[in-house]
This record gives sequence, structure tokens and C-alpha cells, in this order.
Amino acid sequence: MDPQPLRGGIPRPPGGGGASDSSAIITVMIGFLSVAAMILVPSSLSATSNSFAILHKVPEGHVGVYWRGGALLKTITDPGFHLKLPLITQFEPIQVTLQTDQVKDIPCGTKGGVMITFDKIEVVNRLHKESVYETLLNYGVEYDHTWIYDKIHHEINQFCSAHTLQQVYIDMFDQIDEKMKEDLQADCTRYAPGIEIIGVRVTKPKIPDSIKRNFEQMEEERTKVMIAMEKQRVAEKEAETQKKMALTEAEKNAQVSRILMEQKLMEKDSSRLQQEIENQMYMARQKSLADADFYRVLKEAEANKLKLTPEYLELKFIEAIANNSKIFFGDKVPSMVFDQRLLGNFLNDVPRKVSSDMFYNLADRFLSQGYGADRRQFELGLLLFSTKVWLVSLSSAFLRRCEGTN
Repeated sequence: MDPQPLRGGIPRPPGGGGASDSSAIITVMIGFLSVAAMILVPSSLSATSNSFAILHKVPEGHVGVYWRGGALLKTITDPGFHLKLPLITQFEPIQVTLQTDQVKDIPCGTKGGVMITFDKIEVVNRLHKESVYETLLNYGVEYDHTWIYDKIHHEINQFCSAHTLQQVYIDMFDQIDEKMKEDLQADCTRYAPGIEIIGVRVTKPKIPDSIKRNFEQMEEERTKVMIAMEKQRVAEKEAETQKKMALTEAEKNAQVSRILMEQKLMEKDSSRLQQEIENQMYMARQKSLADADFYRVLKEAEANKLKLTPEYLELKFIEAIANNSKIFFGDKVPSMVFDQRLLGNFLNDVPRKVSSDMFYNLADRFLSQGYGADRRQFELGLLLFSTKVWLVSLSSAFLRRCEGTN
């Protein structure tokens, strides 16, 4: 018996076992790489590459559209990662946000036969998400070529053929944008409702150099005319401004004069009113004084009427005679010394009224006036008074005789 196979106490595997394990590992790795390749193929590659991808991405602002066997599916996916069947289902992202399509080098002929070229026309448009299926079903993925690129060429040629170069290049150039937008939107609304035309921007067309120089000269002349008109307008405005300033100054002076005149009139009115008030005050004061004088005179007259009795007049007459130190004699004495209108009945009644009582009263008056201090003086005064009374009586008799003679 050979002892070598038993050496080490461990049995050895057969010689072919290592090769089978390596092949299994290689098979698993190939399968894994195949699956990874189909999953990780970018969705931005061509349709042939997309057909092999299982996982694909829809970018933001787009929706995913699918075809199976060449037929458009109604399935519309939102932005993000999605799965599809490889080799059977094709995928295409469709933009549903605002996009700008540039249509370049658009030749057209004007009404006068001049050929011009629009270098670039930009059309801002948008495809509504809910109309993606209908639009792609009718016009395909390149729907904008039908309704924007080709339509712009058609509308521009229609517009140029109906207008002259002057109108297209200068007069109506500012209207081309709105004209193109309205025409495009009208056809899209009728045949492709999902397409919305936001705006159209048209650049200045290229025209032949000779015509361009003519337009430049015309523009220069027009500019000169506009400058001259502007200068004239400025001069007119300056003249109008000066006129308005002169009118304003005249109105201001007139208003100032009117205000000064009104001020003077108001001062005169105030002076007149003040004078009237003073006159009224003076008249009222004079009237009050006149009323007071009238009342005083009236009361004095009433008082005199009560006061000037015959006895009082007799007393005053005697006092006046007693104060005289001179006595006149002659034929004219009655008319010079005595006034019959004042004496009246007094001279007729003097002899009857002179009595002893009057002497006593006169004596009392002399005593009250200070004659009682010296008896001799009193007697002399009494004698003098008696003499004056006798003279009065004599004068009265003389007057009565003169009246009887006349």
C-alpha cells in the first residue's frame, strides 16, 4: 500500500474544480454589466440608443412621450425618472415651456419687385401640456417646422408682395411684428390649438446698397427738415412763452393796481364812514346840548314865571334905585331913566304901597346887611332911602301929568 496519499490527513479535490468556479463568476459579471449597460444608457442619445434603455429621465420643463411599434401612446409622463420596455418602446422629451424659434434668411419680393432679405425673425411660442398628444399625433415631433418656420416664410412673402419697399422698410416696419403674430396665432388657433404664439421679433431687412444709400439720403433730408421744424417749434414756444410771461406780468400789474385802487377806495370808505359817525356823534351831542339848553331855558322860564311876581319886581326895583348915587332932572327924564313898559303899574302903585311896614322891612334888610353896626349910619341910610322913595313918588306924579297933557 502506498503511504503518500495518506500524508497530511487531508484529501485533495479533483483537478478540474477550479476552472468551473471561474467560469461561473465570469458569467455573473457579464450578466450584471449587460443589465447595467441597458439601464444606464443616457436618455439624451438617439432613438436607437433610447430603445435599449430601461430607465430614462424627463428634464424639467418637458413631458415624456412614448411610441410602441411606431404608434404614439397616450401616456404622458412628468419630469423625473421613469421605466420603459427596451427595444419595444421609444421615448422622446417634448418642451412645454416658453421657447424661441429663430427663422433665418427669409427672402421676399416687394410690390415694386425689389428683393430684400430678413436675416432673422424670432418667434416666442409655447405648446400646452394638455394638447401635446393631439399636436404630435397630427404634426409629429417637429410640429414647429410646420406652424412656425414654414408659416413665417409664407406670411413674410405675403406681406412683402402686398406693400412697397418704402412701406416695408420704413412706413409699416413697426407693424410687421403684430401682423405676423396675429396671422400665426389665427392659423394655430384654427388648426393646432395647443400652440400659443407669445410674440414675434422682426429684424430690419437687408436691401440693395444703392437703394439703401437713397434711403439714407432721404433720412438725412428728413432729419434736416425735422430739425428745422423743431427749431421753428422751439422759436414758437419761446415766443409763446414770452407772450405768456408778458400777459402774466400785465395781469399781475393790473391785479396790483386793482388791489391798490380797492385799498384806496376802502380807505376812503372807511374815512367817510368815520366822518359820518363823527358827524352823527356831533349832531347827537349838539342835539343833546340844544335839548338841554331848551330844557334849561324852559325850566328857567317856568321858574321866572313863578319867581317874577310884582312884589319881587318891586323889591328889585327898589334895590336898583337904592344903589344909584345920581339923580337926573329934566323934561326927558321919564323917557331916559324910566321905562313905562318895565315900571308899568309899579309907578302908579308906589304911593299906596309905601307904608310903615316897608320901612320896617327895609330896616331889617339894612340891619341884615351890616348897617346895624353904627346907628348913625343906619339913620343916614334910612334918611337917604326915604328921600329916594319921595323922589320916586314925585317922578310918578310928573309922569302922570305928562301923559294927561299929551
